[in-house]
Amino acid sequence: MRANELFDLTGKVALITGGSRGLGREMALTFADAGADVIIASRKLDECEKVAAEIEAKGRRAMAYAAHVGDWAGLAGLVDAAYERFGHVDVLVNNAGMSPLYRTIEDVTEELYEKVLDVNLKGPFRLIQLIGPRMAAGSGGSIINISSVASTKPTPDVIPYAAAKSGLNAITQGFAWTWRGKVRVNCIVAGPFLTDISKAWDMASFNASAQQSVALGRGGEPGEIVGAALYFASDASSFTTGALLPVSGGQR
Repeated sequence: MRANELFDLTGKVALITGGSRGLGREMALTFADAGADVIIASRKLDECEKVAAEIEAKGRRAMAYAAHVGDWAGLAGLVDAAYERFGHVDVLVNNAGMSPLYRTIEDVTEELYEKVLDVNLKGPFRLIQLIGPRMAAGSGGSIINISSVASTKPTPDVIPYAAAKSGLNAITQGFAWTWRGKVRVNCIVAGPFLTDISKAWDMASFNASAQQSVALGRGGEPGEIVGAALYFASDASSFTTGALLPVSGGQR
């Protein structure tokens, strides 16, 4: 099979949470370039609609849907809408996440803890629970979870986030065995990417730290996630499941 055929997503439908900006937007546009129709889900409908318009300008179909991934019951509406519009979902990307910092561990409230776990772990579990069986009953599919280096190398200021992402790693490997032969489930373990979130960073401090903690000495550009995402979404990764792939610039 030729390289362009390996990465071809023609006829596929991809659902991406947190798809309106940052890494999610880059993956949505790349999947469209590869031939996929794309469902963009995020909390703000107008932002989803902007990305949907970009995808439609490429000649692909798109759907914008406002959803809070931490809402267990509400995610059924997103999935039902996706199947009603397109009839199938071939690629699910659990990209939506949140990582609020706190000054001391005593500042972590129950509300903050639950919110972080809901968005980063409960939501992905629920979407896989809803979509995985439908993929398995149809032509199969690929599920991609977006984790973090913090899942294996947590720092004191992101402990709930690190715990949630560690759980995401675990369900990746568990779900890889759930629909064997039909649904592949893999995980991108992301390092520091310069997305909208990084606008709040002290970049001088970050750049100095990156020289010591990241082998490539810098943060990643959002577009640098798409190679790994396209690999997992396409037939190029037909013999890959349960994998945790670091895309982190060699962060330690």
